Amino acid sequence: MLKKVKTEDAVGLVVGHDMTKTIPGVCDGPRFRRGDIIKQEDIPELLGMGKEHIYVIEKDEDRVHEEEAAIRIAKAVAGDNLIFSDPRQGRVNMKATVDGVIKINKPLLYEIHSIEEIIIATRHNNVTCKAGEIVAGTKIIPLFISEDNLKKLEELCQRKGKVVDVIPFISKKVGIIITGNEIFKGITEDKFADVMRKKIEKLGSAVISEIIVPDDEDIIAKAVLDMKEKGCEVIITCGGISVDPDDVTAEGVAKSGAKIISNGVPVMPGAMVLVAELGDIPILGAPGAVIFKRTTIIDVLLPRMLAGDKISRQDIIELAHGGMCLDCDECVFPVCPFGK
Repeated sequence: MLKKVKTEDAVGLVVGHDMTKTIPGVCDGPRFRRGDIIKQEDIPELLGMGKEHIYVIEKDEDRVHEEEAAIRIAKAVAGDNLIFSDPRQGRVNMKATVDGVIKINKPLLYEIHSIEEIIIATRHNNVTCKAGEIVAGTKIIPLFISEDNLKKLEELCQRKGKVVDVIPFISKKVGIIITGNEIFKGITEDKFADVMRKKIEKLGSAVISEIIVPDDEDIIAKAVLDMKEKGCEVIITCGGISVDPDDVTAEGVAKSGAKIISNGVPVMPGAMVLVAELGDIPILGAPGAVIFKRTTIIDVLLPRMLAGDKISRQDIIELAHGGMCLDCDECVFPVCPFGK
């Protein structure tokens, strides 16, 4: 436990928490750290920092100090692809060890926060990160927490799994199907393939097959099945998913035997997106916006597919919360569909 003592009486006692000294342009960090032993020559400096009283440690077997607690929480909640920072001012950061997609067990995260005095802050679920980036951080609110509260958290995670992890990108073989009579007939130059190829390669996968087909359900269905035969592990269709009568990409994908997860997503703008699966092969239908917008909803869904993450109907439904983008610098959407 912590005991409050007069600074002049603290000589020989153990500092109970980090104490920061701030001098603009000179220093801004812990001058005294938890565990330091106060010496007589430290007293004037502590008083100069405005510390007329300080907390020193008195051992209590039923209470755990913030640094030890933060480490235990991080170990309990973090998956295999995360490493921890050393505690600083009671906080431990969790960093990704791989490039990939952040996965947050939100129900478990919320349940843990029903335990008093514990804080776990994470980045958004299903967004991408690079190795070395901070994904989450944890600390406790007081300087000491009860052993019982820590054990509640640890037992929860033992029963229900980890709270935060990163699933790495996998080098996938990708096929691209460009649909549109105007492109097939050479009236309009295709610009989809180059844009999509760059996105795919940036995430560590490779395009092994490309084809341009007309707006014909049967031909589109055959192209999907041909991609499967060629060994494509992800299939991207580009174009043909608006409400125009000639746009029959969704019908062609369905005719191949694929299951349509969602024809359209609750994101505005960018709603005209197709998500389907042919067995274990995900299919993503990109709208025309990918040609002229640097970032679209495709940049939310494609990384998950290339990390081997299955996209469910419920995942699509949950995009509605935050899916209205106002094209502004304060956008709360995890990846701005407007490319900002």
